[in-house]
Amino acid sequence: MRLCAFADEASEKLGGQIDALRRNGISLLEIRGVNGKNIKELTSAEVREVKAALDGAGISVWSIGSPIGKISLADDFAVHTEDFKRILEAADTLGAKKIRAFSFFPVKGMEEEAVKAAVCERIGALLALTPAHITLCHENEKEIFGENTENCLFLHRTFPRLRAVFDPANFVQCGVDTASAWEALREYVDYLHIKDAVADGTVVPAGMGIGNVPAIVGDYLARGGEVMTLEPHLFDFTGLSALENGKSLKLGISAYRNNDEAFDAAASALKTIIGTIGKEA
Repeated sequence: MRLCAFADEASEKLGGQIDALRRNGISLLEIRGVNGKNIKELTSAEVREVKAALDGAGISVWSIGSPIGKISLADDFAVHTEDFKRILEAADTLGAKKIRAFSFFPVKGMEEEAVKAAVCERIGALLALTPAHITLCHENEKEIFGENTENCLFLHRTFPRLRAVFDPANFVQCGVDTASAWEALREYVDYLHIKDAVADGTVVPAGMGIGNVPAIVGDYLARGGEVMTLEPHLFDFTGLSALENGKSLKLGISAYRNNDEAFDAAASALKTIIGTIGKEA
């Protein structure tokens, strides 16, 4: 079992991200934002600089936390495809074998079957561009097509190559019971995003919400799961507004003085869960 993290939640600067990872004994990075830029905006030279710095710190890139698929079905998919091609190039440079993606925001008033057809067309196109050594992983997310168990199942059954990133907090925020969602989706899950939430949607450290995180982590590890990505969302950070499609997200910021403290608290909560599972085993 290895821990990974979205270290841009600790610092927008790469140096600060490296410090946060090393401080918490985490050697894997799910790269999303670096030096104030989203991964899709980095030049080839900048990606090579990031790779060199991470290599020097003994940190590997596990996955690309890309924004692919987090646009409306009405937006220009051709432009989005060019973004995806740059991300594929970055993945090869960084040595990442996973790319996180989403399943698009439906257009208001669009009929369900038309939405399904449009989503399938786009997911199919992305998979066609994805080389065999890269795994495209769909994350359940608020307001996209795959925000609930039924639609996620549809995607994975339609596209056997498409794997899942299971995020308990996102399901909580969509009113989905995570225990039943996990039961239905676990065979398609490639890895976990560790994020928890309470009933009103406020994000809290893992195990302090209603996302059934300890049970899901325990079953994931028992089934041979190896990597979990910490995604704290406990304090505001550069890029959060864009991730939430411009909407506000309820954060437990009153409990933390800064991003580093929130990141460390999230890491500690996950390690407590893992330690408890180890003792029970």
